[in-house]
Amino acid sequence: MKWTNILHYDAFTTIPDKGNPAGIVLHGDSFTDKEKQEIAFKVGFNETSFPVTSDVADLGIRFFTPGNEMSLCGHGTIATIYALKNRGILEDKSHYTIETKAGILPIKMESGNTVTMKQAKPQFREFHGSLGKLAHSIGLKQEDINEDLPMVYGSTGNWTLLVPIKSLESFRRMNPENQLFPLILTEIPHASVHPFCMETHDQEADMHGRHFSSAYSGTAEDPVTGTASAVMGAYYAEYLSNQTSHSLLIEQGQEMNKDGRVKVQVLKRNNEIDVQISGHAVFVKEFTVHYGEGRTSTNES
Repeated sequence: MKWTNILHYDAFTTIPDKGNPAGIVLHGDSFTDKEKQEIAFKVGFNETSFPVTSDVADLGIRFFTPGNEMSLCGHGTIATIYALKNRGILEDKSHYTIETKAGILPIKMESGNTVTMKQAKPQFREFHGSLGKLAHSIGLKQEDINEDLPMVYGSTGNWTLLVPIKSLESFRRMNPENQLFPLILTEIPHASVHPFCMETHDQEADMHGRHFSSAYSGTAEDPVTGTASAVMGAYYAEYLSNQTSHSLLIEQGQEMNKDGRVKVQVLKRNNEIDVQISGHAVFVKEFTVHYGEGRTSTNES
């Protein structure tokens, strides 16, 4: 039997047990991909990050949900960089590059321990599925969907279906059946589903969202989602505004009692959109996970 320490940090918040929990496993090169997947399953968070060495960047990061590996994870990146920087593991500078399966991305440490990360180039694809079946899969009726706004798949590293919703009240009624998603998301069956609306709890926020995980991820809902917030920012610039730059505040997690905030900066020029997200992180606790025997065992320390 083997064991490893897990660092639990919460991202997109400064308050422990709010925002989005990330597991961080140092010395990621010490584990096989099978072991990484098993550890992530036993940690049980939406993502567990494994910092690894890189020949082309300051470091690499691998991201695993309980069910599969992800190309990119916003909250996992924010938490990992914050943790490595504050533990003195990263070189003492303000700009870094990270190697991910979504590409090599720049990271910036700003004043107040804010971590800013650039996202991959935004992409959009049309959704041609049934609105009625989609609404049913998240516990709503078709009339809850705002059909005046485009419904598209978007990606800045991971594909998600952006579902415009008329009212904030609808978010309290949402109850996803994630196993139905692949039958509805026929263009991109592995995509997640991200309902959003322009009505918010916080008057300083610009958009509100929830994030329902891919059917293959092993989780049902992500509390505060960095990559999906980036997609929301790109969507705003592409479909809702003619301005060239935007500074947006995205709120998420209220329905899960995990209130968090993601800052999204968007720059549109020459018909291309650049997106970066910013947020804080906070240490919560450290615990151990035993692996290698096919069963779950965690002990907090």
